[in-house]
Amino acid sequence: MSVNKLGVHALVFAGGTTPAEVEYIITETKKAGYDLVEFSLHDSPKLDVPGTRAALEAAGLGVVASRGLSFTADVSSDDADTVARGAALLHDSLAITEGLGGTHFTGALYSALGKYMQPLSTAGRANVVAVLKELAAEAAGKGMTLGLEICNRYETNVINTAADALRLADDIGHDNVLIHLDSYHMNIEEDDFTRPVLLVGDRLGYVHIGENHRGYLGSGHIDFAAFFHALQDISYTGPITFESFSSAVVSPTLSNDLSIWRNLWNDGPELARHAREYLVHAIDGASRVYS
Repeated sequence: MSVNKLGVHALVFAGGTTPAEVEYIITETKKAGYDLVEFSLHDSPKLDVPGTRAALEAAGLGVVASRGLSFTADVSSDDADTVARGAALLHDSLAITEGLGGTHFTGALYSALGKYMQPLSTAGRANVVAVLKELAAEAAGKGMTLGLEICNRYETNVINTAADALRLADDIGHDNVLIHLDSYHMNIEEDDFTRPVLLVGDRLGYVHIGENHRGYLGSGHIDFAAFFHALQDISYTGPITFESFSSAVVSPTLSNDLSIWRNLWNDGPELARHAREYLVHAIDGASRVYS
């Protein structure tokens, strides 16, 4: 049995978080055998937080919340009002995560999700650090952690590699700010799937597993064996969550932000079952190298 809690992203099942969608997401997550579900808070105004928490607890599922920001509420901006809107959104999202019963709030907490047309400015980076220092202190008071998800150059200009993320976390300076690696983004930005994991080491707090095209695990070209061996090398025991997107399940905002134009699968529940089986075997295979 894996020491890692296995999760699945809610967008494998539904594009939003209305009560009916949440019920379906939780039911299918449980049926597929996962330990936790990750909710993106892009649709948070429609999310019934107390009702969702009750449903999660009834199903015996854990929860992680994630989000990116928008260009009108971007803490990496040079504009003070834009930064303030982003900071307020992060504060509200942390409260929602706590309300759901989660202890881990992760994602592109440092910028909008989208193509920037210029490098990050010195002032913009300083704004990121200042806002996340305050958010990390608030999270620590609640016994919660923040994750810095490393995203590719087409979705952010703040951090694109593990080394970038570690420098940012060092500048934020709070022990509850952890690194979030994602195999999809690593495939674009990193030299391989081993050295970033070893570089992050015990500061790794969350992992996304996704193929290079975001489809079925094993149908693309990502070197998952190397990645899982590296996770074994650092004795990573945190959550591992499957993330996949297809035009078959569309979030009106997030699908556009992430450029989800292709239909890579049609049956979310079947995809989720396949992914969990793939993850169990991959983790088990990596562990047996050392037996």
